[in-house]
Amino acid sequence: MMIPTIPTPDELLDKGFRRGKKNADLMRTQKIPKHLKGKKIEETRVVTACQVIKDKLKSIIDSVPIIEEMPEFYQDYIDITVGVDDLKQALGGLNWAYGILTQLEKEYGGKIRNNPSERASMLQKQAYGRIASVVNKIKKDLDMLDFAKQNLRNMPTVDFDAITIVIAGFPNVGKSTLLRQITGADPQVANYPFTTKGIQIGHTERHWQEIQIIDTPGLLDRPVLEMNDIELNALIALEHLADAILFIFDASETCGFTLESQFNLFKQIEKVFSEIPIIALFNKMDIIEQDEYLQQYVDEFDESIFISAMEGDGIEKINETIDKIEKIQRE
Repeated sequence: MMIPTIPTPDELLDKGFRRGKKNADLMRTQKIPKHLKGKKIEETRVVTACQVIKDKLKSIIDSVPIIEEMPEFYQDYIDITVGVDDLKQALGGLNWAYGILTQLEKEYGGKIRNNPSERASMLQKQAYGRIASVVNKIKKDLDMLDFAKQNLRNMPTVDFDAITIVIAGFPNVGKSTLLRQITGADPQVANYPFTTKGIQIGHTERHWQEIQIIDTPGLLDRPVLEMNDIELNALIALEHLADAILFIFDASETCGFTLESQFNLFKQIEKVFSEIPIIALFNKMDIIEQDEYLQQYVDEFDESIFISAMEGDGIEKINETIDKIEKIQRE
């Protein structure tokens, strides 16, 4: 989300008042009857200052898309990262200031025109005081929007038309290696709230269909019961994207987690993504022989795939499975 640079109240006022002075100085060079010139100069200062500040506020308001019209993934992303309600409240503050400045522009423009010239300077100073008061009242809103700008500038670019595969599994089970094997290139890495390394997105194409593979280190690699509310919200955000999940088991247990722990994590992910197909992959089969211990977990699935992500074994089988995945139609 591209939010423009957010000024401080002092910067807004300085820009408005400097432009007001500049235009007022230009007005001094105009041929205007003496009894009207002073009033015209001060009216120009007030009107220009209001318009410059209003234009900046409007450019900020217009730059932020209507959140309700964005895909649900981005709505959740924004809510997790900065808070949708807080963002809306900040934009509401700017809208309020815009309306008040419009009123002040008309009010003091009229007062300066309708009062004697000797009162014009006093009315201009009075107007500037009220303008400054209005702008200073939205300091917290400007601060909030600056916070949003900093935290949303690297929002991941997601292809909503592509079939999207989300990778899950404990750390060190081979998720990143598999991602690179399927996509054939280093994935794009983008910030994602409450993941340790940032979301990784890889792209490939199968039979003219775009495929998007997403790995979220630090999110889908630990028990759901250990997650806080914000992490759970992030998990739900991914639910808006996933057309299927590749859950990777480290059959060798060299990742540091037993197959029992890995299977428990699988069951928790299965509950969260209850409407989404999950494909079980047993990785690192190049360094382990299939035995009864492993078989008891393999038997839990109607179908699973044995692979070695490091050696590239089983990748074609995964691709054939991906070919059968259909895009989930969401509202």
